[in-house]
Amino acid sequence: MVRLTLALFGTAFAVLPLATRADIVPDALSVEWQGQKPCEKLFEDVQIRVLRCVFPPGAMHVRHSHPGYLSYVLSGGKGRIEDEKGTRQIEVRADTYTNIQPIPWHELTNTGDTTLRYLVVERKYEPVPGAEAGAGK
Repeated sequence: MVRLTLALFGTAFAVLPLATRADIVPDALSVEWQGQKPCEKLFEDVQIRVLRCVFPPGAMHVRHSHPGYLSYVLSGGKGRIEDEKGTRQIEVRADTYTNIQPIPWHELTNTGDTTLRYLVVERKYEPVPGAEAGAGK
């Protein structure tokens, strides 16, 4: 009985760090897909960070977070967004922009046959609620 209790306690203790790590979502610049980072930093200072993100057909921008940001579409197409609201298909039109509040997590997949290209201006002074200080640098 003591061995069973110790075994169960040990298993629970081993799984606990995984649960904690699951809550940590990397920022948009940190994630990779098929060994490549889809976003590159063009500029950064204490208040903003500017990224160019490129997603060929089939590419994903795996689960990541953003502080508040402005997204400007350089070239559009079709995509799929997954976030806490669910999964939805989107039509991305070139030369359009969206002003977005901080996002704890989302994932983008290019489902079309054109390359999606974005210019993203992250407002570091509008962090994701609950994010650790210094994240997203």
